[in-house]
Amino acid sequence: MRAIVSIVVLVVGAALLFAVAGDGFYPWAKAIHVMAVISWMAGMFYLPRLFVYHADTGTGTPQSETFKIMERRLLRAIINPAMIVTWIFGLWLAWYGFAFSGGWLHAKITLVLILSALHGYLTTAQRRFEEDRNVHPSRHWRIVNEIPTVLMVLIVILVIVKPF
Repeated sequence: MRAIVSIVVLVVGAALLFAVAGDGFYPWAKAIHVMAVISWMAGMFYLPRLFVYHADTGTGTPQSETFKIMERRLLRAIINPAMIVTWIFGLWLAWYGFAFSGGWLHAKITLVLILSALHGYLTTAQRRFEEDRNVHPSRHWRIVNEIPTVLMVLIVILVIVKPF
């Protein structure tokens, strides 16, 4: 609930800023987008790492219960709201700043869709861990832990270099 309230407050604040700043809103939108991306990526780096340790912990142990709390809070309080804000401001920036044109932008959006799919996969995994139904060993989660890094590198290259 707090995450939803935070998103609503941010969107209302952004709408007010847009009304006051007009064309000066673009750099503010970009700043909010970058902050949301940083938060989303931090969570996407950390959650699979928690799964690595959680997979090696026996079910029903105090450590397992602690991991469940950490994973749930990370996902609900940080990762989910950050992804939503990233998408809202990212789509607005793509529309306002680039009219959804440019091969680099299409490639970037495709990679962000893949990152969002990974987010969905991690959300499902968190539910399975919560229900003590994880079927993957820690090695699997170590590999999954590298995927956000690869996607981030490619996305940053596309945004900064704009190779096509």
